[in-house]
Amino acid sequence: MHVGMSVIFQNPGELIPDSQVYAQDLALARQAEPLGFDSIWSVEHHFTDYTMCPDVMQFLTYMAACTQNIQLGSMVCVLPWHDPMRMAEQIAMLDVMSGGRLVLGMGRGTGRVEFEGFRVDMPEARSRFAESAEMILTGLEQGYCEYDGQYVRQPRKDIRPRPEKSFRGRAYAAAVSTESAEIMARMGVGLLIVPQKPWDLVRAELQTYRETFRQATGSEPPPPYVAGWTFVDESADRAEELARKYIGGYWDSIIKHYEFDKDHLKNTPGYEFHGQMYDLLHRPNGMERMTDFFVDLQVWGTPDQVIERIMAIQENTYNDGFMGVFSYAGMPADEAERNARLFASRVMPELQAMAPSYERLGAPA
Repeated sequence: MHVGMSVIFQNPGELIPDSQVYAQDLALARQAEPLGFDSIWSVEHHFTDYTMCPDVMQFLTYMAACTQNIQLGSMVCVLPWHDPMRMAEQIAMLDVMSGGRLVLGMGRGTGRVEFEGFRVDMPEARSRFAESAEMILTGLEQGYCEYDGQYVRQPRKDIRPRPEKSFRGRAYAAAVSTESAEIMARMGVGLLIVPQKPWDLVRAELQTYRETFRQATGSEPPPPYVAGWTFVDESADRAEELARKYIGGYWDSIIKHYEFDKDHLKNTPGYEFHGQMYDLLHRPNGMERMTDFFVDLQVWGTPDQVIERIMAIQENTYNDGFMGVFSYAGMPADEAERNARLFASRVMPELQAMAPSYERLGAPA
């Protein structure tokens, strides 16, 4: 299994300076390659303390210069907020400078505060994402971008520096809705999954994605990558106590940033799944129940328990990549480093030695 580390630069409540958060998470990120991780990732967000990485390509360019061999992953670049021609140039430039180490992750975004900040209408997001992704991925293969869509209109222009390596097999998208997953399947793109739904629903959506992928491409889809908020400790009791504190705190930041406690997404085309969160949160004890549900989906426990949880995720998703997030929700820097180091020494070697999912589990339906 491919094992990565993701850093997200959270500063809930701004209890310390943003610059200190950056110093701490960059120090953790610089340890990823020496500790033996296969990749380093971050995710694009804007305007709030939820995730302070407004330019994931800039972060990965910094990490490219700090490292030699580790892969560099975007989890994700939110395409509706970008000029896709500029994004294609940034992707090609980073990939050339890093010697072909970029793993491209794309998404369409969900935060109303971010769409408002970039003056993009949320109901347009799915179509903007699909058109931008199609133009970018096609452009990276042929060396130039050209597109005539409803939202993306690009006269033919070369990408310079020219892409040197194909992105087939290393392009992924974060897809929450069934419709988004089907778009990605038709484009031959793999999936990035953050555990946030009941596993039976995830399995059903993945089956639809695989069937669509096979019909569209005539080949098997790549195994997905899964990200998990991770807390590992030698003590099972301490692991559970602090997982519920910090992963639960991260869930609180999700509700705040995405405004899931407000009902605007219920009436926003393309965000029907997200809109269901409002109803779930407003049931009796809804917030507590949803917090427990999210925490229990994530990866925490003793080293052996964490391995078991990741293997259970693989049984549900057939993933061959796992990206752990080790610092979040105001976790002290020394705790985050201890968390990552224990994972790297006791969990990661077992995961990296595992057979590919299709060998271990058989081919999925």
